[in-house]
This record gives sequence, structure tokens and C-alpha cells, in this order.
Amino acid sequence: MGRLSSDCFDTAPAPLRVADAVALIRERLPVLAGIETAPLSRADGRILAEDLIAPLDLPPFDNAAVDGYAFRAADLANGQGGLPLDGRVPAGHGPIEAGAGCAVRIFTGAPMPPGTDTVAMQEDVEVRGEAVWLPAGLAPGANRRRAGEDIARGSRAIPAGTRLGPRHLALAAALGCADLRLREPLRVALFSTGDELTPPGAPLPPAGIHDANRPMLAALLRRLGSEPVDLGILRDAPGEVRERLAAAAAEHDLILTSGGVSVGEEDHVRAAVEASGALTLWRLAIKPGRPVALGTVAGTPFIGLPGNPAAAYVTALAVLRPLVLHLSGTEDTAPILTVRSGFALEKRPGRREYLRVCLRPSETGMREAVIAPGGALTGLSASDGLVELAEDLTAIRVGDPVPYRSHGDFG
Repeated sequence: MGRLSSDCFDTAPAPLRVADAVALIRERLPVLAGIETAPLSRADGRILAEDLIAPLDLPPFDNAAVDGYAFRAADLANGQGGLPLDGRVPAGHGPIEAGAGCAVRIFTGAPMPPGTDTVAMQEDVEVRGEAVWLPAGLAPGANRRRAGEDIARGSRAIPAGTRLGPRHLALAAALGCADLRLREPLRVALFSTGDELTPPGAPLPPAGIHDANRPMLAALLRRLGSEPVDLGILRDAPGEVRERLAAAAAEHDLILTSGGVSVGEEDHVRAAVEASGALTLWRLAIKPGRPVALGTVAGTPFIGLPGNPAAAYVTALAVLRPLVLHLSGTEDTAPILTVRSGFALEKRPGRREYLRVCLRPSETGMREAVIAPGGALTGLSASDGLVELAEDLTAIRVGDPVPYRSHGDFG
């Protein structure tokens, strides 16, 4: 498990733009996730630690791309004509030798007989007894896949840092790879903070609220390929906070808290972090959100998000996501789409704003974003994604193109 210097998160006091915060994370922090060899069956969603180099050509031999008849294009140099049949090659068999001036019945994926270079599709061929009549104008090499046409042996098939999905596993399997070198899942210690919090399912005291952040953040962490370890709620007791954070630092790659990092008298997380490391409050130019704490506890990276669930969600996606992915050996590649605005909005410059929206069809055929109904959490739950408004933007009109990120793209 890697250890960080205590000043790695130090920045100027001015508010940080989101892009600048992400750039600092990438610039100053090393990859912390270890490397292991794991079977292909356990690689979905994992991060490739080393380039996968093709151990063989794909396809491994010249083969037929269609069911039909293989022949030498030079044998039909004078146009359409008949060639005697000389054998049959099903997929998984052969190759066979073909006589000069002959055609061979062949099936998709079967190896091309030596010397043949072209395949006529069976629906374009007329069989007359022991001969076939082939169409004129078929280009030499038609319907043949060359060895290594997809990828040549020794080429990079999948780059390191790729978050593997079913399409990558198909390529690795086709190359004969039963095991892959993968990044180990990042172990993340997860806390919520505050005496007011009660776990879901427990009776609420008169001044209590249910903890919404840990279930939300744990789900996001799992979608990022990390391993959240739910360590419960940190109560507002300075000694307990220090002890539990120190214990978490010894066993985890990252510590994540929500709430408790402001300057209030009952916010004890900041002092606990600084007791065995350092903490910097990043004043992010973001709405909702703004205060995000980054630091180290005994060399283990620490990030503290706002306690408000909607703000915690937005800052998790803006800062926690790129942090976790970077420490895990990859980067944030979630796509940003463009949709039509179905609302008008005046905006103060200086902060990047994230609006909860639902999508609906518009008369132009382009998807249109409208503000999700409800309050902070009900609106978040009802929304399809977030519209992201840049810091310098001051107004949105109905019909303007706006950048949009689907909730489904964050995992």
C-alpha cells in the first residue's frame, strides 16, 4: 500500500476550477493499486495493469469470410467460367491441397487451401455436376480474411489502464489469454460523520436523520471497480475520530468521509486528520458542493466530501471519481453528450454548476433536458443525469445545446 507526502494536496487559496483540481490529482498522485494475475472470468470491470500484447496473429491463418468456393483469381482471368470441384473444407478442418485450375467448397472460418486467394459466395455460384460456374468481375482476394488482418502477433491488443468490458474480454479470449495482469481493487475506508446520523432501518431519535451518504458512496465506489469497506458513522467525539481514522489508514488505500470538515465547533474530522498527517480544504468553484477536503492520514490519502447528499453526489462525481480511477491505474473517460436545453436559466459566473435533469424528445429530434421535479434528493432520484454548465457561462436559453452526463456513465 503506497504512502503519500503530507503536502501533496497543497494549493493556492483561490477557488479551484474542477478541471484544475482533476489535473492536480493526476499530476501529484501515484497509482496506489497493486497488481495481480487473475483469470479472464474475473476480469470484467477490472483495470488492465499491463499492455496486452497479441501472442498470435488474429485470425491465425488465411480463412474464408463467407460460405462459398475458394479458387485462384488468375484462373478466371478471362471472366466468368467453370472450374472443376476438388474437395471440401469445413470450419475447423484442413487446410487441403487444391489442384491447379480447381475450386474448393469452403465454409466461413475454414482455412484457405494453399494457392487459393479468392472466395465466391455460394449464392453467386452455379453448380453443374462436378464443376462450378463462378461470377465475372470478382476482385482478387474477395471474401478472404488474411492472417493477422485483425491484429498481428506482437502488436498491442489492449493498452494498460483500460477498464475491461465484455468487448475486451472477447479479444483477449480470441488471443488465447486465460489470465490477465490486473490492478487490485482499491480498498476504500468509508465513513459518515455526525451525531445527527442514524443508519437506515434504525429508529430515528427526535433530532436525527437517516444516513443517505454511505449507501450512495459505497454504490459509486463499487461501480468504479474499488472495494468499499463500510466503517459506519464517526460520532462527534475527537478522540474516537482520531483513533478510527488512524486504524483505517493502516488497512486501506484511501479514506473517504462525508461531513465534518468545516470550521464548526463540532466538526472534528479536520483536527483528527491533521493529528497524523495534513489536510487542505479545496475551495472548489462548483455548485452544489464547494468545500472538499483532501489530505493524508499516516500517509494514506484522505478525501472528505460535503455532508449534504446532493452536494456529496456532485463532488463525488467531479473529484472522487477521477481520484479513485487515477489511484486505480486508469482515468475518467465517461462521455459528455450534447442535448437541447428545455429550460432558460440565469447563472452567476465563476462556478461550474450541475443541474439535475430529465430527458425527453424534442421537435428537432434532439433529446431535450428539463429540470427534474422535486427537492434535492427526490430530484436527484428522478433525474436521468446532470447538465454541466461551465464556470464562465452566464445564461442558458431554451434550445441552446448543453453538455449532459448520464448517471449511467458514471459507473
